[in-house]
Amino acid sequence: MSYADINSVVLVGRLTRDPELRALPSGSSVCSLRIACNGFRKDGDAYQERPNFFDVSVFGASGENVDRYLRKGSRVAVDGRLEWSEWETTDQQKRQAVKVVAESVQFLDPPTGGAENGGGSSGEDRELTGVGAGGGEDDLIF
Repeated sequence: MSYADINSVVLVGRLTRDPELRALPSGSSVCSLRIACNGFRKDGDAYQERPNFFDVSVFGASGENVDRYLRKGSRVAVDGRLEWSEWETTDQQKRQAVKVVAESVQFLDPPTGGAENGGGSSGEDRELTGVGAGGGEDDLIF
């Protein structure tokens, strides 16, 4: 292993759809997300806003919490790594993709509504706004 290699990603954006939780054959779970992060590109003398879309996988209990508390439009900060995969389709065409494997997910929106909507106003519900390391308001990534 080379110690000069770095594979680290930090994204802040919004979910483009509801999270999708599924069980793996091992019995563990994985939650799939798609995050939109806006960027800017210079077009002549003006800058144009341009969205970038990223597929994210969140494993285990963290993924279950993401599925339980986040919905389309939720703001999140993801800290993770890139993972490349390659496969062959049924018609023998090679495909490849790069996705983000989340190591931690911070919920950036304040909790709203009841427990079924991911929140409430009690301190107990407030503690569930972060997944992974940290999770309090002081641990937000910007």
